[in-house]
Amino acid sequence: MGKILSIFNQKGGVGKTTTVINLASYLSKHSMNVLIVDMDPQANATSGIGIRNKNELSCTVYEALMSDKEIVECVSETEFESLSIIPANINLAGAEIEMSRMINRDYLLKDIIDVIKDQFDYILIDCPPSLNVLTINSLAASDGVIIPIQSEYYALEGVSELINTCKLVQKRINPTLRIEGILMTMSDKRTNLSKQVEDDVRNYFGEIVYDTVIPRNIRLAEAPSFGKPIFEYSPNSIGAISYKKLAREIIKGD
Repeated sequence: MGKILSIFNQKGGVGKTTTVINLASYLSKHSMNVLIVDMDPQANATSGIGIRNKNELSCTVYEALMSDKEIVECVSETEFESLSIIPANINLAGAEIEMSRMINRDYLLKDIIDVIKDQFDYILIDCPPSLNVLTINSLAASDGVIIPIQSEYYALEGVSELINTCKLVQKRINPTLRIEGILMTMSDKRTNLSKQVEDDVRNYFGEIVYDTVIPRNIRLAEAPSFGKPIFEYSPNSIGAISYKKLAREIIKGD
């Protein structure tokens, strides 16, 4: 049975999609069958993994959620072995309004993911950078949550809100949901601010903060524009090394 992890932060620009793509890529390189589910209407995970014609796709996560199409029809292979994706495009933005009218709206994704989860070792869900019905569906379908946060001044305040959101979902919708870990991203060890924020987060949240810290790295920023994970674009870069450490940490913890 596959482990389902949502990568979630209500704030954009914290490395959420970068983490989904590169963590999935590393896991797939190590004899694991991995699926990405793109639940963000911006569809950056879809384009970042190499699907350039996303707005021309006829079978995306939107169709899987809102039409009679079977979810297996909407699973697309990527050019990377053992790595598949249920892609997204702009149509997903309309799902928020449609889903809000439905009685079982919080469990639509869970119901379809349950059909295929045994086919994968890991399923990684890229959540939208907001708390809406798409995010709630992602958390309802998940076993755990990884929270990436940028090493900046307001990090602690934001994480506390995120954890409260996860606890609320756990209480009302998904009692088995757990916080897998907090991931520090975009860290610049040359600045006192990054170091101070990391220290504060570790002191406050303790063991749920991953040992791995993802640095600011130009190669990580460039890779999505080429539709490649960092392990294909620049395998020896510090960004690739950091995500390799993160993946090993996650595997070890399971």
